[in-house]
Amino acid sequence: MGRKSLSILLTLVTLLLLVGGCGESADKTQPTAPSGASTSSTPVTQPAPAPTVALVMKTLTNPFFVDMEKGAREAKQELGIELQVKTAAQETSIEQQIQIVEELIHAKIDALVIAPGDSLELIPVLKKAQDAGIEVINIDNRLDPEYSTRLHLRPIPFISVDNEQGAYTAAKWISDRISAPTKAAIIEGIRGAANAEARRQGALRAFAENPAITVVASETAHWKIDEAYQVAKKLFGAHPDIGALFCANDMMALGALKYLDEQGNNQVLVASFDALEPAKAAIRAGKLAATVDQQAAQQGYLGVQYAMRALAGETLPMETLIDTRLITADTLP
Repeated sequence: MGRKSLSILLTLVTLLLLVGGCGESADKTQPTAPSGASTSSTPVTQPAPAPTVALVMKTLTNPFFVDMEKGAREAKQELGIELQVKTAAQETSIEQQIQIVEELIHAKIDALVIAPGDSLELIPVLKKAQDAGIEVINIDNRLDPEYSTRLHLRPIPFISVDNEQGAYTAAKWISDRISAPTKAAIIEGIRGAANAEARRQGALRAFAENPAITVVASETAHWKIDEAYQVAKKLFGAHPDIGALFCANDMMALGALKYLDEQGNNQVLVASFDALEPAKAAIRAGKLAATVDQQAAQQGYLGVQYAMRALAGETLPMETLIDTRLITADTLP
């Protein structure tokens, strides 16, 4: 074999040895654990999501419901929950309230706190909410018990005030200041709503206790300030000598007072319900005689608190009535 052939042979042998060595090294390489992988077999526990509670109100055009929302948000902060606040455009927008509840059912919320615009029409959709596993709390305006039973609604805790007694107290305050024969009128809330009917009955009871008072009219203004202005115009057009007027909420009282102001009539004793800041201002100005504080913020606060207690499996009272307070010029700070 020549020297050149021997050199080529040695080169080939060297290359074969290198290739074989590389192959052996690759076979012995161990897989590397991915970066950041845990060597522990203990599973990581994720915190449970906060429960979602929805507050559904009639509107935010009435400051009463603005206060109710404030109370609900205070409870949210204390309880560490998710709170959704939904409202219809107006207090008469019942179909919109129903649609809001339908959407919340689809969103699979945990609990629903509702101030229903109507005592009957919301019951079917609230039954759907219960069937979907949603806890329901009723505040402000009571759902009709008979219709609720007929539709197999499970008992729902109710938080509000004694509307009949509150209205009686306000109407009695003006009634007690009347001794001469006097005509009286009532501007009602939405007919068919339990709170509206209770307030009308309370005012009628107070006026009936004074033999000098004759109730000549009772008309609805659907809780609205503008509509109450028109109703007052109609009532005083038919009975210009009305001397006592009970309005089932402050917004309607403010509408009636606007009409009376325009007519230069400051001889009518007017009482109302809600204790809104504009109503208190009217009392200070000597235009409104009395109103009733029904603690809207407390209703919102307790509604959310009860919702969480229901989710925790607690047995709740079926009725919780918050104290009312008569507001007059003598009791204002």
